[in-house]
Amino acid sequence: MRKLFGTDGIRGTANRYPMDATLALAVGRAVTHLARSRSGPAQVVLGKDTRGSGNMLESALSAGITSMGGNACLAGVLPTPGVAFLTQRLDAQAGIVISASHNPYQDNGIKIFSGSGSKLSEKAEETIEQLILEGNLPEKLPPPEGIGTLVPIEDAGRRYVAFLVDTFPGDLSMRGLKIVLDTANGATYKVAPEAFTALGADVEVIHNHPDGVNINDNCGSQHTQNLQKRVLASSAVVGLAFDGDGDRLIAVDEKGHTLTGDQILVICAKMLKDLRRLKNDLLVSTVMSNIGLGVACKKYGFKHHASNVGDRYVLEDMQRLHAAIGGEQSGHMIFLDHHTTGDGIIAAMQLIAAMLRARKPLSELAKMMDIYPQTLINVEVKEKPEIFRVPQILAAIQQVETELGDQGRVLVRYSGTENLCRVMVEGPTEALTQAYCKQIAVEVERVLG
Repeated sequence: MRKLFGTDGIRGTANRYPMDATLALAVGRAVTHLARSRSGPAQVVLGKDTRGSGNMLESALSAGITSMGGNACLAGVLPTPGVAFLTQRLDAQAGIVISASHNPYQDNGIKIFSGSGSKLSEKAEETIEQLILEGNLPEKLPPPEGIGTLVPIEDAGRRYVAFLVDTFPGDLSMRGLKIVLDTANGATYKVAPEAFTALGADVEVIHNHPDGVNINDNCGSQHTQNLQKRVLASSAVVGLAFDGDGDRLIAVDEKGHTLTGDQILVICAKMLKDLRRLKNDLLVSTVMSNIGLGVACKKYGFKHHASNVGDRYVLEDMQRLHAAIGGEQSGHMIFLDHHTTGDGIIAAMQLIAAMLRARKPLSELAKMMDIYPQTLINVEVKEKPEIFRVPQILAAIQQVETELGDQGRVLVRYSGTENLCRVMVEGPTEALTQAYCKQIAVEVERVLG
């Protein structure tokens, strides 16, 4: 069976299989078939980011939903966590987001939420794949009188902003704080400024003029150079960069230095511990986190658990271990006391809350975690065989691990959303990590590139 779902939904080049109208139509039908409600037509919330291909996929998904007897509740441009929120708040049976997150404009994707506002389990995704790939969905179509309808959600953005504002601590105030937002010409371009302005912040926004092709283009959480310059030029206390669909946050301190997701997690976990709200004294991250995160956890007296890479796995481990906070080095962070999924704006608000409670600038809080030298090289690959079954790559990894000893580590894994092999090395010095990482990456490219 040809697999459709990666680690974060279905993704690919827009208007090419699998990210074409035909597949989107089938996804709409499959999701609606599984979400049928005994009390009436299935309600499926549908949102998108600012990519030009979003309209095409929205139309196809809507056709699939309505042709299967469901109602397509159109939220328009809204961050991924906003769709998750609306799905839960409206008691819908499912939610679908059209976005390829931090990928460039030519890509697009489909992410699916259950009625609880959580991303689907692998089992549910497999069921959807079976329905689509077996080609029997047309047999399940209702009669003409059972066709669904389109239901615009006129106040989707307003509802989400009100929800975001309510997550900020009532005993704190952002009044007068100078903040710069980089909305990546993506889904947060309206709601993020509205939310921070509503809380009293003095907000400046960059990269908030989407045109369908400039999403994530040298901006947002992947590219903070312009944000660093604006923070310094405007004497802001913090810069906040989101990705195209708004589920990631990367921050810039008042001195223009960029913080990783790992650093933000440590800062926020320490705040929760001080407030006695860090459930089970536990922070969940992934195996990609810097060694320094684990060291910081020990220093501040809370435990650390490393999950597999991907927000789904972070969430699963958080729920299993009853943790309140978890996330990834990339800036995808989950605060389960506030939301069912990763939300960049909520993460930003929690970071500002930590700054206010500590009464320290972000540059000082950033020192809570020492970042060990780390190099990451993404290698384009034509295929993805299991790493341990490729002897040449395995030998290269083992050689570097032997030379590093206990002074570092190696992690080689495939991207779940792109045709990339990610080679990561941590070590005692920048020069060594770069040399070792390149040594493995060259072998990966030679064998799989």
